[in-house]
Formats: sequence, C-alpha cells, structure tokens
Amino acid sequence: QVQLVESGGGLVQPGGSLRLSCAASGRDFSIYSMGWYRQTPGKQRELVASITSGGITNYVDSVKGRFTISRDNAKNTVYLQMNNLKPEDTAVYYCKRLANPLWGQGTQVTVSS
Repeated sequence: QVQLVESGGGLVQPGGSLRLSCAASGRDFSIYSMGWYRQTPGKQRELVASITSGGITNYVDSVKGRFTISRDNAKNTVYLQMNNLKPEDTAVYYCKRLANPLWGQGTQVTVSS
C-alpha cells in the first residue's frame, strides 16, 4: 500500500528555517506531481507549493521567495525548505500526491518566540 510520511516539523523562532520531508513508498513516485498544503484550525487546506514530475514549481504568493519545493526521485522524497518563517506560517503541513490523490498524515510547524 502506497503511503506518504512527512517529517521535519517543529517549533522555530520567527526568522528561522525548517525543512520538511515527505517520503513515498511504492512505485512510480517520479511520474506524479506533488504538493505541500497547510491547514490552520477552522480554515481549509491551502496549497502552498507544488512540483511537477519535470520539476516545474509553483508557489502561493505568501511564501514566494521564502519557501522552496524540491524532489529527489531516487529517494522517492519531496522536500519543502522554509526560510524566514513567520508566525502566520504556523499550521499543520501535509504533502499530497496530486493525481490519483493521496495525503500524508501531516506535520506540525509552529513559529513562535
């Protein structure tokens, strides 16, 4: 059974950095576009960044210039490098296989002094 497992969340001060990882089990990881979403209580999940099988990336305006999505197909892993974090980035972050949708379990990111 294919699974997505996120890691790398935690507590960080404003201005700090975190790198989230999402490891996929199973085959054919490289053919799928992948995305990172985030969700805060009472709000819908928001697509933060996405990457196609060919490496084309897209970002929501609020994270442009601060977050970088990347993938390592040899490791079946997609990453989200988050720099200059702000309190409003606090959320549960989820990775998702965009076609034939599959979600990870989420990882908490808290930005606070």
